[in-house]
Amino acid sequence: MYALVDCNNFFVSCERVFRPQLEGKAVVVLSNNDGCVVSRSNESKALGIRMCTPFYQVKHLVDKGVLVACSSNYTLYGDLSDRVMSILADTVPKIEIYSIDEAFLVLDGICPDEIPQMCRDLIYKIRKWVGIPVSIGVAPTKTLAKIASHFAKNYKGYKGLCMMETEEKRLKALSLTPIKDVWGIGRKLSAKMESCGIVTAFDFTCRPMDWVRKNFMLHGVRTWLELQGEVCVEEERPDKRKSICTSRSFAEMITDEKSLAAQVSDFAAKCARKLRQEGTAASQITVFLYTNRFREDLGQYYPSRSLRLPVAVNSTQEIVSAAVSLLHDIFRPGYQYKKAGVIVDDIVDGDSVQMPIFGYDIAERRKNDRISRIMDSINGREKNLVRLATQRDCLYSDGIRSDYRSRRYSTSLDDIIEIH
Repeated sequence: MYALVDCNNFFVSCERVFRPQLEGKAVVVLSNNDGCVVSRSNESKALGIRMCTPFYQVKHLVDKGVLVACSSNYTLYGDLSDRVMSILADTVPKIEIYSIDEAFLVLDGICPDEIPQMCRDLIYKIRKWVGIPVSIGVAPTKTLAKIASHFAKNYKGYKGLCMMETEEKRLKALSLTPIKDVWGIGRKLSAKMESCGIVTAFDFTCRPMDWVRKNFMLHGVRTWLELQGEVCVEEERPDKRKSICTSRSFAEMITDEKSLAAQVSDFAAKCARKLRQEGTAASQITVFLYTNRFREDLGQYYPSRSLRLPVAVNSTQEIVSAAVSLLHDIFRPGYQYKKAGVIVDDIVDGDSVQMPIFGYDIAERRKNDRISRIMDSINGREKNLVRLATQRDCLYSDGIRSDYRSRRYSTSLDDIIEIH
């Protein structure tokens, strides 16, 4: 059996942990640069606010006091997510973290009669210890557990826990679940299924396996079997990425090379950190710039340039140095730049980097690698604590507009909660 633990309206719930005055109010959390809605409270859903709604379309509600907007605060959200996951890890032998607000619990070896009370205890403990409300769906497969968690979250009668332990409950849940809401069925695939007369998950399970294989191939068969109660989705082991891109639009347009260099250095440092986290190294670096394509009254310029490195690297110093050099080559004065980015690709395993015989300073490479490891150990979650000098003019906020951001209550002494 599997249990899917899903944090309800997670980003909004994180904002409410330290700001209890937001309970019962319509609240939305915005994307980077306060662009659009990425999380909604139940009260804001009742107002008709949809996911990905541009903020300017609902800003009048904020001005009227009807709606509370919060800029994204991922440092806070990540810390509270870690607290939730640690409670789950202490409760069951094995968990599989699916996203920042979801995790699968593998319930093998736990007595079936003990599962309901264990889940109720988890719901209570996470709410009491962390302040986050969660819903739990329990079923024989991960896909069914996803469906069960949906019922647990959206129907108050379940009190946060939906058990799908019988055939009768499985068939009823499938008949009430639109095919587009099934885990792994995307928008294009659901449109194709609906054109074939498949409206609900139950309709899909009624089709023969040979028909499913012919029309939807192996992925469709796996989902079909999971809905039948047969485990096909084992532990996800994501492949290492073939390329990594870090880019962002700026809150204000940038015209000088020095300010752009600080941003590009920061993006390159983030790429290097991701490479080290995955145990990989990159052989090619690309830097690109965009002006504001929506400003037809301004000059337009969209340059990019790549550099092939003599050996694959993952040290912050080498990647940042290469990125700044590329930026210098493509920068042109007189333009107002709205976005920049760094891409590292041609990625290889960090333990199998082929060193050249001549013309490469291996001692310098080892020194850079040691410095990068020390930076990682110091930074921990506070990723901007130790940075290169070229990042000195890059604000802690990364230049992101965040007019409504709450404090980082649990990770920054400067933002610690105040008692009056």
